[in-house]
Amino acid sequence: MNATTRQTVHWGQKYRGPNPGITALIYAILFMASLIVFPLLSNGSGFPSPFADIGKIQQLLRDFPGALKTNAFLQFGAAIPLGLFTAAVVTKIKTMGVNAAGLNIALFGGITASLWVSISSLFSWVLCQQGIADEPGIINVLRLLGFATGGIAHLLPLGLLMAGISVPCLLLKYCPAWIAWLGLVLAVLAELSIFGLIFQQAFILLPIVRFGSYIWMIAIGFALMKTNAEKS
Repeated sequence: MNATTRQTVHWGQKYRGPNPGITALIYAILFMASLIVFPLLSNGSGFPSPFADIGKIQQLLRDFPGALKTNAFLQFGAAIPLGLFTAAVVTKIKTMGVNAAGLNIALFGGITASLWVSISSLFSWVLCQQGIADEPGIINVLRLLGFATGGIAHLLPLGLLMAGISVPCLLLKYCPAWIAWLGLVLAVLAELSIFGLIFQQAFILLPIVRFGSYIWMIAIGFALMKTNAEKS
């Protein structure tokens, strides 16, 4: 990424939009709720691994279709605040005087990540429809598509969002350094997760990036709003 360029800063330029910290918090709550609700509605059954035995997944679909349907509903809902966070945090930094390609990269990454979450949740919704449980071939295709779109395809562009925002925040001291460095480390891990397409062991990076990104998004969102208040 090129060195961040900076326009003349006009601290009087007021940001008008949702608080990025709050939208990040809503996103994290909805996504976490989607993971918690499944065992609650399926008598403690764990969410099936995408590589689990097909018979086990068929049984879960027959016994608890509502659990997976609710999971899909919440994840689809989570995609909206993720997109709002992206628009809000990019706009917020622009009002602070930054003009860098990294912000457009972050915007692309965040919107793309939001779209992949939506697509993944729709695959899950289709998976729990009547009659699908009797078609092991279709189940296998849908579960792998849901994992691929909600895993690697979602987290790689999310890494671009974290890098595109963390770099100017680190260089211009718009947030505590640990938040920016956390974003950069998570961004690197997100991009490395692509090796999961070759080595399945690399998929261990996915939950690290996913849950770590919640901390980063909430922290950077509230830190930027606080910075604005202090500089006004």
